[in-house]
Amino acid sequence: MRVGVPKEIKNHEYRVGLTPASVSELVLAGHDVLVERDAGRAIGMLDSDYEAAGARIAPSAADVFASAQMIVKVKEPQLQECAMLTADQILYTYLHLAADPGQTTALMDSGAVCIAYETITGSHGSLPLLAPMSEVAGRMAIQAAATHLEKARGGKGLLLGGVPGVAPAHVVIVGAGVVGSHALQMAVGMKARVTVIDKNLNRLRELDQIYGNQITTQYATTAAIKQAVASADVVIGAVLLPGAAAPKLVTHDMIKTMQAGSVVVDVAIDQGGCFETSKPTTHDEPTFVVDDVIHYCVANMPGAVARTSTLALNNATLPHALALANQGWKEAMRLDGHLREGLNVCQGKVTYAAVAQALGLAYTPADTMLA
Repeated sequence: MRVGVPKEIKNHEYRVGLTPASVSELVLAGHDVLVERDAGRAIGMLDSDYEAAGARIAPSAADVFASAQMIVKVKEPQLQECAMLTADQILYTYLHLAADPGQTTALMDSGAVCIAYETITGSHGSLPLLAPMSEVAGRMAIQAAATHLEKARGGKGLLLGGVPGVAPAHVVIVGAGVVGSHALQMAVGMKARVTVIDKNLNRLRELDQIYGNQITTQYATTAAIKQAVASADVVIGAVLLPGAAAPKLVTHDMIKTMQAGSVVVDVAIDQGGCFETSKPTTHDEPTFVVDDVIHYCVANMPGAVARTSTLALNNATLPHALALANQGWKEAMRLDGHLREGLNVCQGKVTYAAVAQALGLAYTPADTMLA
C-alpha cells in the first residue's frame, strides 16, 4: 500500500503522523511511504531522516493526497484537505466529529474511509490511541493553569502550591479518567489542594487509596460540582464520552460564582467542551475571559509539546497503521473489532452512532460497510 503523510496545517500544529521509525516499519513490511517535504522539520525529524528510513519526499500536500491510498495525520483534516480526499481513500487520524458538522459533511462528500484514533477501543473499554494525548493534555492543563494564575497573565496572582504559611490554590478536576488522572498527578506534585469529581465510585476509591489525604474525592452531582467550582481557583474540565459531544457539566451560572482571576481549562474542547462558556482557542490566542474568569480552551494542547506528543502517539497508532496497510481496511476491521470501532465515516455514510446522534444524521453500522 502507498501511505501518505502530509504536513499538518492547523494553527501551531507541529506534530507529524509518522516518525522516521514508524516509516521504517512500514517500509520493512513492503509498503511505499510518501512524506510531504518538511513535515517533521519543526520537531527535529528531517527529510533526510525520512529518506534514510525508506520514505520518498513529496513536494506538496497535493502530491501526497493525489498518490496515497492511506493518509496518516494527527489532527482532523481542514476543509482544504477534505477536498483533496478521494473515494475509498483511507484517512487515519483524530477526527472529533461530534462537534464539527462541517468536517463531517466534507468527509461524507469525499467518499473516503475515515478512521478516528479517538474511538478505536482496547481491552476493558479503554481508548488506547486517545490515551497518549490525554496524558499529555492532562499534565499540560496544570501547567497552563499555573501560568495563567500569575498576575501578569490576568490571574489572581496565586502560586499553585503556595509556600509555608500561605495556603495553596484549590484545583477542582471534573472527570477522573486519563486526562483527570494525569492532571491530578501534576497538581498534587505541585502541592495544590485538589478536589476530584467523578461518577465512577470505583475510580474514586482507587484514587483515594493512591493519594490518601492529599486529595478530596466527590461523587459527581450537580450540587457537588456547583459547590466545588464556587471555591475553586482552578477548574480542569476532563470529561469524555467516546466519540460524542462532551456534556456541559459546568454551567455559566457556576462560572459566575468563581472569583475574578480564577482559571478554567477545558481539555474536552475537541468534543465541544464541558463548560457552557467554552469556545475553541488556539496557541496564538489561548485564552479569553468570561465574567472575569480566564478560560483556556486550546483545541490541540499537545501540539505545544509536539516532539513528545508525536513519539507518544506513534507508539499507539503504528500497530493499526500496519494492519490497515497489510490487510486493507475491510479485512483489518473484520479481524479486529477494536479497530472497527474507529470507523466514523465510510463511503458517504456516518458509521459511528454517537456522531450520528450528536449531529442528527443517519447512522449506518460499521458492520454493514464490511459486507
